[in-house]
Amino acid sequence: MSEAIAVMDIDDDNGNNEDEKSVEGKNVAGPADAPDGKAIPWVEKFRPKSLADVAAHRDIVDTIDKLTSENRLPHLLLYGPPGTGKTSTILAVARKLYGTNYHNMILELNASDDRGIDVVRQQIQDFASTQSFSFGAKASVKLVLLDEADAMTKDAQFALRRVIEKYTKNTRFALICNHVNKIIPALQSRCTRFRFAPLDNVHVTERLRYVIEAERLDVTESGLAALVRLCTGDMRKALNILQSTHMASQHITEEAVYLCTGNPLPKDIEQISFWLLNEPFSDSFKRIYEIKTRKGLALVDIVREVTLFVFKIKMPSDVRVQLVNDLADIEYRMSFGCNDKLQLGSLISSFTRARSALVAAAQ
Repeated sequence: MSEAIAVMDIDDDNGNNEDEKSVEGKNVAGPADAPDGKAIPWVEKFRPKSLADVAAHRDIVDTIDKLTSENRLPHLLLYGPPGTGKTSTILAVARKLYGTNYHNMILELNASDDRGIDVVRQQIQDFASTQSFSFGAKASVKLVLLDEADAMTKDAQFALRRVIEKYTKNTRFALICNHVNKIIPALQSRCTRFRFAPLDNVHVTERLRYVIEAERLDVTESGLAALVRLCTGDMRKALNILQSTHMASQHITEEAVYLCTGNPLPKDIEQISFWLLNEPFSDSFKRIYEIKTRKGLALVDIVREVTLFVFKIKMPSDVRVQLVNDLADIEYRMSFGCNDKLQLGSLISSFTRARSALVAAAQ
């Protein structure tokens, strides 16, 4: 019996378990995964396996898909905020080009690897210079994937220029970064650039519903809305929050999501904003400091949420401009580790001045 169990648990050469199954026709691992499936982060478990599964940016994905199908893939530069599908898109392209053995045809380097000038001159150049054998794959060109390329040194980027030109015949380079301005212009001009913007709320909601159904989770509509609100277009962040909240609470509500992430609840922000706009300085300071201590809120989160609340309030433009400017200064000072009590006092002072300006404007 033990031998039978051992045979059932053996993975294939690519690390894929035989028990993986499709959910609603999507080529991703299902909820009834391998015995250790629960230990897999959902970010990796539900990573798109094909270009059709990528949640958003259909115009970019369709363009890359067409170039791949016609064997006219150029060097690529994908840039944009984290969690928007850049790496998933390139890995899906690699699977389409080379099939399940795509790991043998790509060289993947990210910020955790040493990517100085020596790596460009040796490791990347050695990989790019060798002739590839497709063995039935659609294309014989190899792929060099440089994730977080904006962390590469300037010397390494300059060395990479000539390598890209020299080995274009049998190698394609895909550069992925968050800040395109940190990539030297010489590299940018050698690549086709695609910007991955933060995901739309509709696409995030659609993908989260798919994961919720696949994992059979109990999530309320308010809880789902809170997940979408907090992730700010970052799909990786949304899945991490969902998994963390599920570990803490089987019933995922709006309050459970906010408690898990440590963000202030919308009702708390409304209450704090009411105190800032109506209470005297000493009372406002005492009450906000008490709720901040009791609920373990970070002042920088309060400032950011209150700033969004300010845009919903009716007030003269000049008052709003000055208030937002003051809030931006407070957030900037807090990024340098300034005293919380002093900055809380500054926050209340800014609203006190705004209230005086509102009263003067009304008269």
